[in-house]
Amino acid sequence: MRVVFVHGACVRDGSWWWHPAASALREHGIGSAAPALPSCGEGDRPAGPEGPGLAEDVAAVRGVLTEGDEPTVVVAHSYGGIVAAEAAAGVEAVRHMVLVSSYLPEPGESLSTFGADVPPPFLDFDPDGGTFGARPELFAETFVQDCPPDLVRDAAARLVRQTLAVTGQPVRAAAWHDVPTTYMVCTEDRGTPVAAQREFSRRAGNVVEVEAGHHPFLSRPEAVADIVRHLS
Repeated sequence: MRVVFVHGACVRDGSWWWHPAASALREHGIGSAAPALPSCGEGDRPAGPEGPGLAEDVAAVRGVLTEGDEPTVVVAHSYGGIVAAEAAAGVEAVRHMVLVSSYLPEPGESLSTFGADVPPPFLDFDPDGGTFGARPELFAETFVQDCPPDLVRDAAARLVRQTLAVTGQPVRAAAWHDVPTTYMVCTEDRGTPVAAQREFSRRAGNVVEVEAGHHPFLSRPEAVADIVRHLS
């Protein structure tokens, strides 16, 4: 069994975000990968009006998922659930999906489908520049309030501007319809409201609740690893 992690919006360096959980899994002989998302500028083109979007993110993740036939668990966070929904569709190696404080889109739905009428104060949208991002001054208290100071500092250093167009680009498939799916509700999340998470979780086959903020794989990595490894 291997795990493929898919990070959320407006950050770079997926392997860093997941490294505490990946390390805990490695102790049990489970390897992992964390593909880069081009729409976050993790590639040869910058984010922006002409920058990579959802299709490029899907292709990047799908490329990793189809590298071999080893049974694979996809663990996707927040926006990563949008990417994974399409990227994992029809990939035979994928045996389970774990969605962490994530979106579970139906075909035709996009990130903006689930957005509020008024943009949240912790995000900054720049239509002219074609990007959006997390406001650095609100990042710690919104997304990593339950993490140690060193992780908060290192996480903040990995914030990026992401191609704005991804918010309106719909997925063409929903792998969670055909693959066993576990939804991880983060009860202390200040970014994605718990009520919204529980609504998304109704689309999943199994639901677990973790007393953690938006990034439980940083604040409670052992709990995340335990949930994932017991799927095998």
